[in-house]
Amino acid sequence: QVQLVESGGGLVQPGGSLRLSCAVSGRAFSMYAMGWYRQAPGKQREMVAGITSGGITNYADSVKGRFTISRDNAKNTVYLQMNSLKPEDTAVYYCNANLLVNFWGQGTQVTVSS
Repeated sequence: QVQLVESGGGLVQPGGSLRLSCAVSGRAFSMYAMGWYRQAPGKQREMVAGITSGGITNYADSVKGRFTISRDNAKNTVYLQMNSLKPEDTAVYYCNANLLVNFWGQGTQVTVSS
């Protein structure tokens, strides 16, 4: 069973930055497509950013130019660098790993508030 553990969430002021990390167990990390999703209260879960096994990235329009997804295959870890944070970025952020089957982390809370 693949396990995903997110970290790095917290409370930040508008305009601030956070970096989320997701550590993935197992030996197949380099083969997974990885993604970050988020879910705000009362809203559906939405894709924020994704990165393929080959390093191709894609982003939701709402975060383009502010968020950057990256991966370190040597550390079995995917990152989400979040800059210029806005109150509407407040949500629980989930890490996803996909290789025919989806695996999810437990989520980490990000709150953007003054």
